[in-house]
Amino acid sequence: MTVSEYIKEVPKAELHLHIEGSFEPELMFAIAQRNNIKIPYKSVEDVKKAYQFSNLQDFLDIYYAGANVLIHEQDFYDLTMAYFNQCAKENVVHTEIMFDPQTHTKRGIEFSTVINGIQRAREQAEKEHGISSLLIMSYLRHLSEEDAFETLEQSLPYKHLIKAVGLDSSEKGNPPSKFQKVFEASIKEDYIPVAHAGEEGPAEYIHEALDLLKVARIDHGNNCLSDPQLVERLVKDKIGLTVCPLSNTALRNVDHIENHPLKKMLDLGLKVTVNSDDPAYFGGYVTENYLACIEALNLSLEDVKQLVRNSFECSFLSDEMKEKYLALI
Repeated sequence: MTVSEYIKEVPKAELHLHIEGSFEPELMFAIAQRNNIKIPYKSVEDVKKAYQFSNLQDFLDIYYAGANVLIHEQDFYDLTMAYFNQCAKENVVHTEIMFDPQTHTKRGIEFSTVINGIQRAREQAEKEHGISSLLIMSYLRHLSEEDAFETLEQSLPYKHLIKAVGLDSSEKGNPPSKFQKVFEASIKEDYIPVAHAGEEGPAEYIHEALDLLKVARIDHGNNCLSDPQLVERLVKDKIGLTVCPLSNTALRNVDHIENHPLKKMLDLGLKVTVNSDDPAYFGGYVTENYLACIEALNLSLEDVKQLVRNSFECSFLSDEMKEKYLALI
């Protein structure tokens, strides 16, 4: 069995996936028509052409435009179910899904509409495909901490459905320190803290996420490599890094997949995992990300097995469930 064949067959976990970023153009068009909403593209092909980004902000502009067509509980269910169906095809047996309530509540959609649609799909995916999933509620860092506090408040009736809180959107100029208080309050509510850091932002943002937000895992984290002491700390504390290779190249954080630091990070002993981030926009789901790295970075079978093991070990599953999945590898 080749390394590429192995990764297609082996059970996998995905830890960095924005559900709004799995919105395929075909579904976007279908829901836009169903809800009678005009989008600024004439065809699915037009949308795909727009998926050429020079930085994170280019992508976010289109991402938020796409999210505008999501209005009803059924829309959120359809969006989430489409992702789970893809997981079933790729043998992704566990996934930790980020959702951005503010993207929707800011345009008048109820928090309950969003989470109930997602939750229905989670239940169905578990029943039909045996896929386990957890939810990460992400705060949008380009908005104020006050806004994030509102979202925390809105989430409390649904606390039993949400495992963790995250921090995403425009990183530059929005350091983790801006959200220290809301993360303290979220931890008091028993949410596990994670944050995007060191994608476009500096290594300093990773330090802040660890020291001020007390995160249990770093989303992205590539820029830790500019700070050897930080690398040492991440290795020593076994902090998971949810790396997204095709996303990094699509957003020009890495100029070419051959230059992606994933292999270097792995060799340094960092707990890196492979994820798709926003797969509808960045050219592939989790298996595609593995395949691109296997080819471009010449990953060995042992490298890939380590990455797959990391994806379960760095998850927020119970130890018992981790053991169960690790045995399958």
